[in-house]
Amino acid sequence: MFQRLAIVGAGAVGGYYGAQLARTGVEVNFLLRRDLAAVKAHGLRVRQPPSGDFLLQSARAFGTTAEIGPVDLVVIGIKTTANDRLLALLPPLLADHTALLMLQNGLGGDEFLARHFGAQRVLGGLCFVCLNRTAPGEITCTLPGYLALGEYGRPPAERLVELAGRFTAAGVRTVIAPNLAEARWQKLVWNVPFNGLAITAGGVTTDVIMRDAELRAKAHALMDEIVDAAARLGYVVPPGFIRMQLDHTAAMGPYRPSSLIDWQEGRAVEVEAIWGEPLRRARAAGAAMPHLEKLYAGLRGLTGGRSTTS
Repeated sequence: MFQRLAIVGAGAVGGYYGAQLARTGVEVNFLLRRDLAAVKAHGLRVRQPPSGDFLLQSARAFGTTAEIGPVDLVVIGIKTTANDRLLALLPPLLADHTALLMLQNGLGGDEFLARHFGAQRVLGGLCFVCLNRTAPGEITCTLPGYLALGEYGRPPAERLVELAGRFTAAGVRTVIAPNLAEARWQKLVWNVPFNGLAITAGGVTTDVIMRDAELRAKAHALMDEIVDAAARLGYVVPPGFIRMQLDHTAAMGPYRPSSLIDWQEGRAVEVEAIWGEPLRRARAAGAAMPHLEKLYAGLRGLTGGRSTTS
């Protein structure tokens, strides 16, 4: 079902999963901008201590989606701040059967795809992993974690089971999420506090948040608010989930969340998808969110226009 793939947004996330799939013999076509020349010349390198590095020497790298043409699956790794670009990027990749796998953080990306390209195409993925682009054409994985896959607005179907099998065969620990929307709220339990506090605390890594009693307390309060909002919307966050997230964060060491990297490098930050939209949905459900309101306001002030442009 998924023999020919395209990676749109082949940065740390898209590049990592695309490279893993390509090693299994699946045809994976990478849409690249700033790393195009490097990958064409030297291939795509993945560093993942201690399990071992690998080089995808013959990575299929392209500068436009028109060069790639129709595929069976498009894996979307671009940030939510650049979603408008998908309106031009995706059409050359689409056949009648083409599925779209959205790997974005936050809320709203699945609905964007459904609105413009049809809900029947849309799959979603939650990447519980520590990845950074460490050089042109190089991605470093410090915590492989796992990938959760779900269908947009539907229970898991045969195609999702097959796709999960593809990732599993590529060495990616993969689970199937019975409810994609619920899984997205579960991911927010980590993304809201750690991506946000890393910025508002002045540009700190996750280990600093975990060591500082005040920052750790703020993180826990934000997690509690997300769990409460999810429950009001009918989504379950399992008992012990917060503790598990804190334990995993402690194991990450000095990790720079993706939003912190974007902020420090002068790029747009996904303020609306990760903090604004969850806050609006929580308020509509009657949840009190004082800590998230304060964090959202602080992030808007620090990021300015960079939070809304691509």
